[in-house]
Amino acid sequence: MEIKVEGKIIGKQRPRANFRTGIIYTPSNTKKYERLIKEQYKKADGIISQKDIFIRIIANFKTPKSYTKKKIKEIEEGKLRPHKIDVDNIAKVVMDALNKVAYEDDRQIVNLEVSKRYTKDEENIQIFITEL
Repeated sequence: MEIKVEGKIIGKQRPRANFRTGIIYTPSNTKKYERLIKEQYKKADGIISQKDIFIRIIANFKTPKSYTKKKIKEIEEGKLRPHKIDVDNIAKVVMDALNKVAYEDDRQIVNLEVSKRYTKDEENIQIFITEL
């Protein structure tokens, strides 16, 4: 199954703490992005798998308008890749969003591939889920 989530890519953020109440919470940006991923999976008629899972994630970042022709050429040649947002934070937000939606538990993920690249199109994340 393949899903595409349009819009600004948000990596999993660290939990925050409210020192007055002692409550630890997930930042709202992360929650919204996880909800968006879940919605896209459900729209694609995704089912909960019982099998082992392979997930491939491609994060497509919009090429900045400020980049020079030289940098754009390096991007086209595959020599320049985005460095914002760590791949582990991208993977974590996707895996947490799809937990109990695409699979019963993220322990079922036995193979994971994450890559980042630039795109001329709008920023998006592509998620490929394969049962093994």
